[in-house]
Amino acid sequence: MIAMLPAILASARIGGLLVLCDPARAERVVVFIDGQNAYRGAREEFGQLVSPSRFGQADPLALGRLITRRRCRPSRLAGVRVYRGLPDVSCQPQAHAAARRQVEAQIERGAGLVTVVTRPLRYPRGWPSAPAEEKGIDVALAVDFVTMATSGDFDVGVILSTDSDLEPALEAVARMGWQRGPRCEVAAWRAPGSRRRRLSLPGWRLWCHWLDRNDFEVVRDDTDYNVGKP
Repeated sequence: MIAMLPAILASARIGGLLVLCDPARAERVVVFIDGQNAYRGAREEFGQLVSPSRFGQADPLALGRLITRRRCRPSRLAGVRVYRGLPDVSCQPQAHAAARRQVEAQIERGAGLVTVVTRPLRYPRGWPSAPAEEKGIDVALAVDFVTMATSGDFDVGVILSTDSDLEPALEAVARMGWQRGPRCEVAAWRAPGSRRRRLSLPGWRLWCHWLDRNDFEVVRDDTDYNVGKP
């Protein structure tokens, strides 16, 4: 039995049973996180108006591992990719420093699996009365999702977002999966009794990993990144 251990290290829970499998045959899962969308979604579903700004943060590695464990097929986490805007250092020096600290911490804690992709925020003429906006985040995520699927970098790609602009990328990969290529799934936060949106494709059965408050408590990150290291 001891000699067999290296061949049965990967596992998945199917129907409540622990199923052991050859790690080489486990499906490679890459989770794509729309950072701001996921953050706002958690705040809307589980937070309150008085919740501190750090409420809604989630640890990418913990989130990726949670989603991978939920799959009904033997799976292993192959990567977590976070896409987020980056405040300008001259316009918002404190927010820029906090964002940098968060990115560095996520990568440092990521066990070599976490990648963070940033794009500069866009500042309208009316700023600061008009808020800065993310620009190019959905495009970057969509391009990477399709490119990595085409390159065979994952067997299953999971998008955590409710941004409908990502649906064309999902459809492109879904069509690949129909021909025994990589498959796509989605994830979204949902509180009891809510009608939380999720990404979907008309005519396709797209699996959604619904994440509730208990799941959020497992992956939440309460670090205040506005405070620098002493």
